[in-house]
Amino acid sequence: MATENRILAIDVGSDSIKMAEFTYTASGGMVMDKFAFRRIEVPTDGYEEEPPGFREIYNSMLAEHGFTAKSVRLSLSVQSAFLRLSKLPAIMGSASALGKVVEYEAKQTVPYAMNEIEWDYQLLRHEWQETREVTDADGNVETVTEDREEYEALFAAMKIDSITPYTDAILDSGKKVVSVTLAPVALYNAAVAAGQIDEEECTLLLNIGSRATSLIISDGKRVFLRNIPIAGHTITSQISKEFSIKISEAEDLKRRYGFVALGGAYEEPESELAAMISKISRNVMTRLHGEISRSINVWRSAHGGRQPGRMILAGGAATMTYVPEFFNEKMRVEVKYLNTFGITGIGEGIDREELQSTAPMVQELIGNALEAMPNLPVSISLLPSAIRKQHDLDRRKPFFYISSVILIVCLLFVALGISRLRAFNEKRVERVKAEVAKTESKQREINSLKGELDANKGGFESLRNYILQRNQWSTVLNELNKITPNIMWYTSIEGLTEPPPPKSEDGSSSDQQQGETGSPDENGNISAASGRLAAVSAITEVRYLRLRGCTLILKGNNLQEMALTERIKGENSFFESAEIREQKQRNGESDNLTWFEIILKLRNPVRK
Repeated sequence: MATENRILAIDVGSDSIKMAEFTYTASGGMVMDKFAFRRIEVPTDGYEEEPPGFREIYNSMLAEHGFTAKSVRLSLSVQSAFLRLSKLPAIMGSASALGKVVEYEAKQTVPYAMNEIEWDYQLLRHEWQETREVTDADGNVETVTEDREEYEALFAAMKIDSITPYTDAILDSGKKVVSVTLAPVALYNAAVAAGQIDEEECTLLLNIGSRATSLIISDGKRVFLRNIPIAGHTITSQISKEFSIKISEAEDLKRRYGFVALGGAYEEPESELAAMISKISRNVMTRLHGEISRSINVWRSAHGGRQPGRMILAGGAATMTYVPEFFNEKMRVEVKYLNTFGITGIGEGIDREELQSTAPMVQELIGNALEAMPNLPVSISLLPSAIRKQHDLDRRKPFFYISSVILIVCLLFVALGISRLRAFNEKRVERVKAEVAKTESKQREINSLKGELDANKGGFESLRNYILQRNQWSTVLNELNKITPNIMWYTSIEGLTEPPPPKSEDGSSSDQQQGETGSPDENGNISAASGRLAAVSAITEVRYLRLRGCTLILKGNNLQEMALTERIKGENSFFESAEIREQKQRNGESDNLTWFEIILKLRNPVRK
């Protein structure tokens, strides 16, 4: 099945441009829907490579005939191409080694740098049986038949500058060039598809064009191609020289009176002009026959090919009268014209008379259209590398677009996922903020309650400390009572923050100087001035105790105060030290009472 639904086939000859639009059917066939033929004015001095004004003629034919196909398959004249059939070594190795061998052959054949040409090759397999005689040890001779095979490369090349003028014009018209091949290759594929070439016999296909003749020898699956620079324009040039007229006038005479003179005795035409033109034509055809014979000899000697048993004619110059008879006479083989219209349908919009008049020159179009079909006998593409790269890029574009779409979809999914995750996180943040707000409210409530608790606790601690202090005072006093001798009693116990200053030189303390009497009364009580009482009342922490009291003297023993201080200095957890500040006998020695003042230092302060 074809790779396209509709294509525009273009064949550029030496003196004409042919275009046809083909539609491919679902059953594998094809239909020629539109056809156009335009002759090219050949300059007096001729031209070497491409016909002049192709772009203008091409655009004019597009506009006039309304060709709408977007894909174009182009075939070019073999005039400026290089063709060669090369045998390959028996052991080829890898495909890369095969490519290097063919490239070497190309370098040997083409007189241009490889970067200046487009080239391609077709690998052909040649199979045959070889019979030889083998002598055994007893001297018996035995005939042995062995199967043989070899590979040949059909190589074709053309300068890039000879291709791009056509491809650029086609691309500029908004169409796509999908293949570029040579006219002989397209003609051979059409002949094979039409069933006019049989693999069982060797066939010579001769396409006589305007500037060159393409010789194609088909032998089984082998193909031999050669370009012969003798064709219809050669006859025109000879007529121009013979009659000293312009090329255009000579071409007109050739078409009006031209035919190939028959060999031997025959009646000449009444017109002397026609007779002269026929003889010129025969001379040119004889030269062409000589080149054909040399080509067949090369084919047979260099490639081991068979002698052609049949000849098929194609091309505009082959329509000259008596051309088949001439080659039948010279080649002694069956000669007939190529007809490939059996493999394509003809659309209703085509002018049959115009197509019939140009039928020998449009066979390449059908072969060109076959390029869209798979499994062609010969497939050689001279498509410029820049266009091939663009095609590769175009083929990759769908994958690029699909990848881009997939990437965009993935990004959208990622963006959607991120958006949903963000929304989810925002909801979580809102929930967390709400919980934090609740927690902060609870925290504030707790802090408030804690403040109340601390306040209450402070009050409680104050009361507790007060109670503890009260208990501590009782404990201290109880301990003091334990260590106090029985014959000793206290008239006053005073709590002090700091120890009182020592006695002055006159025997009075600072307290006494401030107004304290410092001595007990008749009842043993000690009174203090109002100023001292105010000072005492300001004390908030008691570190010292001032003990004042009396001691009963028994049997002259007045050392009870010393005993008290010694007890305090011993193991005691309440009092750290004791100092006797004053000790004297009351009312002289006649009295048995001793008045004393002792300063105790507490180990732990007691709050008042």
